[in-house]
Amino acid sequence: MALDYAACAKEIYETLGGRENIVSAAHCATRLRLVTVDNSKVDMKKLENIEGVKGVFSSNGQLQMIIGTGTVNKVYDEFLKVSGMTAATKDDVKAAAAKSMPLPQRLVKALGDVFVPILPAIVASGLMMGLVEALGKAIPVFASTDWYGFLDLVSNTAFAYLPVLVAVSTARVFGGNIFLGGVVGLSMIHSSLINAWAVASADSIPVWHLLCFNVKQVGYQGHVIPVIIAVWLMSQIEKWLHKHVPEVIDLFVTPLCTVLLTTFLTFTIIGPIFSTAETYILTFAKWLITVGFGVGSLVMGAIYPLTVVCGLHHMYNVIEAGLLSEGSLNIWMPIASAANFAQCGACLAVALKSKDPKNKTIAIPSALSAALGITEPAIFGVNLRYVKPLVCGMVGGAVGAWFGSIMGIGATAYGVTGIPGFLIVGDYLLPYAAMLLISGGVAFALTWIFWKEEAVEKETAAV
Repeated sequence: MALDYAACAKEIYETLGGRENIVSAAHCATRLRLVTVDNSKVDMKKLENIEGVKGVFSSNGQLQMIIGTGTVNKVYDEFLKVSGMTAATKDDVKAAAAKSMPLPQRLVKALGDVFVPILPAIVASGLMMGLVEALGKAIPVFASTDWYGFLDLVSNTAFAYLPVLVAVSTARVFGGNIFLGGVVGLSMIHSSLINAWAVASADSIPVWHLLCFNVKQVGYQGHVIPVIIAVWLMSQIEKWLHKHVPEVIDLFVTPLCTVLLTTFLTFTIIGPIFSTAETYILTFAKWLITVGFGVGSLVMGAIYPLTVVCGLHHMYNVIEAGLLSEGSLNIWMPIASAANFAQCGACLAVALKSKDPKNKTIAIPSALSAALGITEPAIFGVNLRYVKPLVCGMVGGAVGAWFGSIMGIGATAYGVTGIPGFLIVGDYLLPYAAMLLISGGVAFALTWIFWKEEAVEKETAAV
């Protein structure tokens, strides 16, 4: 039976607490995305049971309803009619949602906005790096060929110049000129500076005497946090100058003063302070992953889904990018991958055990999404609703992450987990496969044993 789009849209609208509680509405390929003033006014139980709504979850300040490809467009059009709202873009909705977020979440979201756009470059480079290295080991004679040298150069480019990519992306996020951001990033790894990776072998390090500062002429290869802070400052300086400099000289004065002030503050204050801070953060992250025979990884594998629920998981991108930019493998990726695949296992158990057709309709595609590294539908649409599957997934994630740490699994990129993660784990294919089977299998088995649909149905009936 075909869905009544108008009826579905009307029911959704009636659960949202009135027109005054809706800030904006948009849709993507499969979901209706709303920003509300107060989510507590939304009847979530009724929303989940509306015909046509396959799942509901809240993420990054947005209330998202899974409706389905093609169908969501028609429901959205009807929703605009019944609510009297005008169409908004996904970016409009994201901007509106960001305003309602607490400061810590806004900061973490900003980090995600910086690192997500450069994922294609990181994934491509990481994948190529893994393939080139594997070919070099499998065919030793290939390692001495020109092709190997060429491919090695191309695969390393994104990591060698990662500060520039981060600088451009940061300028875009904070409203600065992306080309000025690129200049700041380039200045931090300028060829006239001693490469940060070559400092240990340098006979001496030249120093600039700038006012009261003694600045070591060393580049910031292997660092991302100082770049983000520097370009954020650059964006604030640029915007302030645009407001106060007369238009007739703005084109000349603003870029000049912006770059000069930013680079001076970067090399004298921001760089030395935040590069040291980043070194401590990465050292702590490595210690946490390896401490106590993998106990740290076990704990992080358990709590990782909770950081997804809170919208804080993008902060790990800083750690992963830092590990990669300093020339290490990304040893944080196995934690995320084990945690995500465990949520897939728990969600799949619900899908197979449930006798409710709607549960199956929601849980099966959500489990597939989690297997590919996108866990929000599984967590918010299924596991968190029933609690026990979420907890069982946390246990599976803990066991899998512990195994990954013990086996020393590492990746050559970030932003890819689950099944696609096979592309970036290089020589760790078999241990990685075992880790996914362990995390997903433990979560599936525990959910199958401890989750009972009857108890959920009784609880819902009681309400």
